[in-house]
Order: sequence, then C-alpha cells, then structure tokens
Amino acid sequence: MTGRTELFAAAHLACPVCQGALEASERVLGCPAGHRFDLARQGYVSLLDGKGTAHRSDTSGMVAARIRVFDGGLYTSIQKAVAAAVTQSSRDRSADGVVVDAGGGAGSYLTAVLDAGRGDAVGVNIDLSKSCARAAARAHPRVVSVIADLWASIPILTGTASTVLSVFAPRNVAETTRILMPGGHWVIVTPNSGHLAEIVEPMGMLRVGGGKADRLDADLSPDFDIADTERVVASLDLPPDLLADVAGMGPAGFHRTREELLTAAAALASDGAVTATLDVTVTLARRR
Repeated sequence: MTGRTELFAAAHLACPVCQGALEASERVLGCPAGHRFDLARQGYVSLLDGKGTAHRSDTSGMVAARIRVFDGGLYTSIQKAVAAAVTQSSRDRSADGVVVDAGGGAGSYLTAVLDAGRGDAVGVNIDLSKSCARAAARAHPRVVSVIADLWASIPILTGTASTVLSVFAPRNVAETTRILMPGGHWVIVTPNSGHLAEIVEPMGMLRVGGGKADRLDADLSPDFDIADTERVVASLDLPPDLLADVAGMGPAGFHRTREELLTAAAALASDGAVTATLDVTVTLARRR
C-alpha cells in the first residue's frame, strides 16, 4: 500500500447517496452514478449524505484531551485487549476484509489493532467529528479516515468488513450486521458501573447507566454469537492535568471549559494525584 489513492481504493467504501462502490482517483472518490467526494488536504474524506444530523460531534479540545490521555498510556490496557480480541478473531477466518472502527475518534484503538495484526491490513476510522477525522488521518499510514453519521449509515460495502470495533461508541446494529462478512467479528467495549467512579461526580462526568449488559445482549441476539468476553480493570494515577483530560475528552467537554476542568481537578487532586479505576468489558461477537 504505497499511496493515499491506493489506500482509499482498498477500503471498500460505499457512496452515502446511492450505496454504490466508491472508486478512488487522485483526490476524488466517485461512484458509477456520478456522485463525487473530494479528499481533504488533511487526508480524510467526508461521506455525509447532506441531510444534516441532530448529533453533536467532538470538538478540537475534546480530541486534544483524548490524544493526551492515550499518549500518557492511561488506556493502553484497553488498546491491548481490543487488539488481542481482533487477533483472536482472525484465527478462524479464511478471508480478510477491512477493519472498521465505527465511532473511532482519533484512531487510537484502530492503530493498536493494525500494529498488532497483518502488515497489509487496512483500517477505516469513521467519526462524525472533523477534528477526529484529521487526527485519525495522521494516526497510522494504513488508516482511511472518514467523516460519516453512523446513525444514518455506515459507508462500507455490504459484507466487506472482517471486523468492526465499537469502543465507547453508539452501536448501529443493522448497519454493522450488513457490512460484516459472514463469520466476521464485532469487538465491543462497554464501561462497567465502577468505571472511573471515583471522579465522575466531582468532575461533572456522566454516570454509567444501568442495563448496559441487557442492551448488549439484545443487540447481539438475532445475528451474533458471543465468542469471548474479557473484563479489563486497572488503577489509574491521575495528576491534575490528565484528570482534566480524562473528564474533558468525554461529554463533560461539551459544557465545561478546560480551565473549569483544571480547577476542579486541582481541588480533587490536592495531594498531587487521584487514583481512579478503569473498569470495562471487551466483548467479541461472531456474525452468524
């Protein structure tokens, strides 16, 4: 895979207007029906359908906070668990399609998967945020970065994805089922009730809602079998700056400024750092 055009050509992207296959030429993607989508200078493509969306996308400040959290190694245990799940899934699969991170943010999990897997695998990082798309385009040389609204459609051709990742992200079950090849896998990361519980209230973060396991079972039951689950628990020592970033990379970043988060973090971490518990479940599901 030597150039950006070849990379996009290998991504099995679908037109968001007519669902036709998108072919790549220099700086443009096009389908047989004549719909065209320009590749941005920053290395991503927008495949929004032009109908608008009611959903908010991550801001540049939220993305910057997330990158600092990953650079600080705080979520390395989740990255490793996700990459291990994808490696496990590839053992019983004879054909390899693209790896799609649906709601992939800045591409941190997809990068871990590509680094741990085959050297020629192509990953597609999809997010609604332009700031995420810019960051993901720089994250790894084999990442195709796409702006799209996951609730409208996932712009991947039917049956061409070997693996889909949904890490702390909304799940479009129908579209995920459509794009996965038979025997393909869905790797889902969900927070448990104790995830970051020590800092949720003082930092103004959203609590983990109840019933997540039941909703996941309902999502998977018609078309998937659970192949494996792993609980990942780790203790995080958070100095004030990273404490503010952990809060600010999520929904709290929509309504609190970084200065407000730093002030709250300094008060909470008055002894220099706060210990918080990372607690998530990684589910590996196989499409029937």
